Amino acid sequence: MFSLERFHAHCGFPDFFSCATVSSVVGKFYLSPLLRILSFLSLVLAGQLSLQCIFFPPLEKGHGEESVLRPLYMDVQATTPLDPRVLDSMLPYLMHYYGNPHSRTHAYGWESESAMERARQQVASLIGADPREIIFTSGATESNNLAIKGVARFYKSRKKHIITTQTEHKCVLDSCRYLETEGFRVTYLPVKRNGLIDLKELENALQPDTSLVSIMTVNNEIGVKQPISDIGQICSSHKVFFHTDAAQAVGKIPMDVNDMKIDLMSISGHKIYGPKGVGAIYVRRRPRVRLEPLQSGGGQERGMRSGTVPTPLAVGLGAACEVSQQEMEYDYKRISVLADRLVTKIMTEIPDVVMNGDPEHHYPGCINLSFAYVEGESLLMALKDVALSSGSACTSASLEPSYVLRAIGTDEDLAHSSIRFGIGRFTTEEEVDYTVQKCIQHVKRLREMSPLWEMVQDGVDLKSIKWTQH
Repeated sequence: MFSLERFHAHCGFPDFFSCATVSSVVGKFYLSPLLRILSFLSLVLAGQLSLQCIFFPPLEKGHGEESVLRPLYMDVQATTPLDPRVLDSMLPYLMHYYGNPHSRTHAYGWESESAMERARQQVASLIGADPREIIFTSGATESNNLAIKGVARFYKSRKKHIITTQTEHKCVLDSCRYLETEGFRVTYLPVKRNGLIDLKELENALQPDTSLVSIMTVNNEIGVKQPISDIGQICSSHKVFFHTDAAQAVGKIPMDVNDMKIDLMSISGHKIYGPKGVGAIYVRRRPRVRLEPLQSGGGQERGMRSGTVPTPLAVGLGAACEVSQQEMEYDYKRISVLADRLVTKIMTEIPDVVMNGDPEHHYPGCINLSFAYVEGESLLMALKDVALSSGSACTSASLEPSYVLRAIGTDEDLAHSSIRFGIGRFTTEEEVDYTVQKCIQHVKRLREMSPLWEMVQDGVDLKSIKWTQH
């Protein structure tokens, strides 16, 4: 087990390097990043600590395989690793600056409040908002619930209609279904085969008592980018509030709440290389958007979200937003190159592969491919060296394919054979090539075992066959 005291003692550091002394000397940081790295390396070189233990602690029995090798990570739509720069910003507030940011009577509270407000500014800067319009939450799920239920309930005396799409995240769809039990009417817009909504259908769905339109920016399963600016313009011209779940978009593509006429936006920390358990919601001040809070308490966050703001997590979210703002252009270009490499190599080597979603209006880091005549669950199990996810619900008790793929009209057999590849900031070219190599190898192997593939090779049209049940 590694401890700060152990490497201090082992490396012979004087008391000057103790946490308390260093924090008082440098004020903001315990140890410089360079000193921390040197300290770790000195233990490694002395044989007292292994890099495997530092970065990949062994799994406890009952929680996974005993192998020290972990699979490559290609599932960044589910979550992203913490950026080291984000961790560096959080460390002081996990140990030394532990004051309650809402305590106004002493320095401990002032320090934490100052850090919290700086984080608020960093989040606001990323999306072109005023810091006063940023409310910290526990993540995008809470933000989506607060936006949809909060707006609907506040304006329920005059407006009882909401519009969303059939391909939204489950927390948005479930929030809308819950509001239906309270007497609200919800229109679930269909999407075209490319995953995009029809703007004319949106305009036709608007009613005099529509209070909110909620449409996600980038889809978490197929990576499709909706025409957010056009949607914002339509909503603004009809005086209807527009909410977007931007968890998969913020920090990855340019977002400006004013240019896009967005009234509410949901943000997640762990989707942009920040910590889990923290997010934010943007709530426009002018023209003012009113919300009914979901929870009661001390009235923090301008009364919209009671509860003590976790300073270390808020600082991490702010740092993640700042880093994303600095790295966005470079990350996007690099991820685009890697995504093109993956798709081109797979489609060149394997026939009958379909890319789900619009190829143009698309975030390149989210690639959803369907491999005909291969079961997605079987392919995932074969690709045990790579952490991926399937578009089908093969990990649950249900054998139904993804509702997103069904919404875009994907055939059921193709929907069951889909795999989502996630490429992020820390994905390497070697990891992409390895994933492609393994994918090609196992798809070919699984097809050789498939009687359907054999029939297709013999020229049989599977759709012309009438299957019977026994």
